[in-house]
Amino acid sequence: MKKVKKAYKKLIEYIITNRLFLSYVVLSLIATIIVRRLTIGSSPNLYASMTDLGIIVLIGALGYFIKPKKQFRYYFLWLCFFCLLGIINSIYYVFYNNFASAGDLATLSQAETVTGSILDRLNPVLIVFILIPILFYVIHRKLSYSSYYAFIDKIERGKIMALGTSIVAIALIAISFLNATGTDYSRLKKQWYRQSIVERFGILLYHGNDLVQTLKPKISSLFGYEDALELFNNFYNSEDRNLYKQENKYTGILEGKNIVFVHMEGMQTFLMNLKFNGGEVTPYLNALANEGMFFPHFYPQISTGTSSDTEFTMSSSLMPAVSGTVFINYYRNNYNTTMKILGAKGYYTYSMHGNAATMWGRNKAHPSLGYQGLYFEENFEYTEDDVINLGINDKLFFKEAIPLMENIEENYPNYMAEVITLSNHSPFTFVDKYGEFDLSETTTVLNEQTGEYDQITTDFLEGTPVGNYIHSAHYADEALGDFISYIKNSDYFNDTIFAFYGDHDAKLTRKELNYLYNHKITDGELYEEDDEEYTSYDSYDHSLNKNTPLIIWTKNPELKNVFTGTVNYYMGMLDLQPTILNMFGLKNEYALGHDIFNIKDDNIIPFPDGSFLTNALYYNNSVEEFKPINTDIVIDDDYISSRKEYVDNLLEVSNSIIVYNLLDKKEATSE
Repeated sequence: MKKVKKAYKKLIEYIITNRLFLSYVVLSLIATIIVRRLTIGSSPNLYASMTDLGIIVLIGALGYFIKPKKQFRYYFLWLCFFCLLGIINSIYYVFYNNFASAGDLATLSQAETVTGSILDRLNPVLIVFILIPILFYVIHRKLSYSSYYAFIDKIERGKIMALGTSIVAIALIAISFLNATGTDYSRLKKQWYRQSIVERFGILLYHGNDLVQTLKPKISSLFGYEDALELFNNFYNSEDRNLYKQENKYTGILEGKNIVFVHMEGMQTFLMNLKFNGGEVTPYLNALANEGMFFPHFYPQISTGTSSDTEFTMSSSLMPAVSGTVFINYYRNNYNTTMKILGAKGYYTYSMHGNAATMWGRNKAHPSLGYQGLYFEENFEYTEDDVINLGINDKLFFKEAIPLMENIEENYPNYMAEVITLSNHSPFTFVDKYGEFDLSETTTVLNEQTGEYDQITTDFLEGTPVGNYIHSAHYADEALGDFISYIKNSDYFNDTIFAFYGDHDAKLTRKELNYLYNHKITDGELYEEDDEEYTSYDSYDHSLNKNTPLIIWTKNPELKNVFTGTVNYYMGMLDLQPTILNMFGLKNEYALGHDIFNIKDDNIIPFPDGSFLTNALYYNNSVEEFKPINTDIVIDDDYISSRKEYVDNLLEVSNSIIVYNLLDKKEATSE
C-alpha cells in the first residue's frame, strides 16, 4: 500500500512539475488523431497513436536541454508544425485523396490555378488546428503568471529528464514496430499506399519516412541505384516480356497516318448511361462511341499529378512517380514516349491546351517529352467572358483549334497531336455558363385520396455536387460535338485517327455519387440498404466507377470499318501507348503496359497504391481484400498472390526508371 501511495505521489509530482511538457504532448497527440480522422476517417488506432506519441515525446525530450523559461518557444514551434501538417494534409487529402509528400512540395506552384476546387471543399473543422496552438499559448501565459517557471528552474535536472523521457519515447515506438506485420513493413518501405502507412504508423512517421524516401534518389550514387538497375534488368529480361514482341491484325494498320489524342477533362463513363426525362447527358460522346471503337472498361492510373499523370502514362506507358510528379520533379529525365518515337519517323508532334503553359510545368515537360510545338492560351484570342474555370471554354477552344490544326496538316506530311480540354475541371460551379440541361426526374405515385396514380416531377439533383458535375459534363459534351462537326465538315483530317480518352474521374466522393444512385425521386431522401430500390454503392463500386471513355474514331472511309464496335477487355492508361504504337508498326520496348489486342482478358491494371484490377476482380491493397466482378473465374490464393507480386514489381520498376533516370542512355525504339 505504501508503494502505491508513493507511486501516486510521484505521478502527481511529475504532472505538477511538467505541466508545459505534458500540455505540449497531449495537444500534439490530439492534432495527429484529428488529422487521421479528417482524412482516412479511421477510428483511433492504438499503434498509430503510440508511434505518433513516441515521436512527439522524443522530440519533446530534447526540450529538457533548454532552460525552463525558454522551453515554451521550442514546444510551441513544434506544436505549430504538427498543426500545420494537419492543415496541409487535410486540404491535400480532399483534393487528391492522399497525403502530402515532400516530393509534392514542388507542385505547390500549381495550387493557385485550382484554388477554387480546394476552397469549395474546405472543412470548417480545420479551425481546430489553429485553436490548439492558441490553447497552448493560454496555458503558457497562466504558468507565466504563477511561479511555475521560477520554481522549475531551480529543481529541474534537464539531462536526467531528457534521458528518461527519451527511453519512454523509444519504448513506445519499439512496441508499435514489434507488433507490425511484414505487410506493414513492406508498405513503409515502398511508400506506395500512403493511407495505410498513416493508418498503421501515424502521420509523423509517415512524413519522416517520406522525407527519407524522397531524398534517397537525390543521392542515388550512395543509395539504391545499383539495386534499381538490377531490378530493371531482371524485369525486362524475364520471359513475361515475350508478349511484347507479338503482332496482331492491327499491326501496321496506321502506317503513314496521323493521330490526334483528345484529352477529355474529367469525363467518366457512367455519364454515358444517364438520361433525364429522355435527354442524354452525353449525346455526342454516345454517338461517337457508336461510330468508332469503344472501350468501356478503360481506367486512368493517376496519382497526385492528376491530368499530368495521365499525359505522362499515356505517352510513356510508365506509372506516375511515387513521390511528386514527373512533370514537375522528373521532367528532365529520358522516357520512351510516343512523341519521340513518332518524331524519329519524321512526325511533327504538338500539344494544345486552353490553359497557361506553366500549369503542371507543361512549358518544360512537354518539350522534354518530345513535343515540338506548344499551342496554349497565348495562341488563342479570348476575353475574360470566354473563361470557364481554369481557362478558355471548350467551345471557343475547339473553334480556334481547328484552323491551327488544318494549318499544321498543310505544312507537315505527318503529325501527332494531343488536344487537352479544360472546361469539365472541378469545381463544377460555373452552372450559369454551362447552358440549359433539365435534371428533373418524373415518376408516378399513388394518390391515397383518389386511388389513382399521379405523375410528379422533382429536381433534387439540382445544386448538388453530382448535379453540378452533370451540368459541366453536358456542356463539355456539347463542345465535343462541335469539334466532331468541325472535323467532319473540314477538307482535312482524312488520314487522321482520333483517340478520345477521359483523363481521370471527377474526384466526387462516394457519398456524393451515392446520392445519384440512391436518392428517392419523390422526396430526395436516401433509400435504406434494406429497401428493394436500394443500389449497392460501396467503396469497391466507387473504385470501379472511376473508368473513363476511350474511343478510337476516324472519318477515313477505309479505316472506319476497322475502328468500330465495343471492345470489352479491361484496359488501363498504361496500355494505350503499346496498343496505338503497334498500329503504326512501332514498339516501345520499355513499355510497362500491353497491346490490349495481344493480352486481351489476361490484362492486369495496376494502380499507384498497389491495388489492381483484372477481368475477374478488383483488389484493394489497403485492406488486402477484393471484390469479384466475374463469378465464372476461379479466384484462389495463387491468383491473388501472383498478380500482387507482378504489380509490386511493375510499380517498383516504373518508379526506378523515373527517379534514377534508367533510360537516359537508351534511344527511343522504333522497331
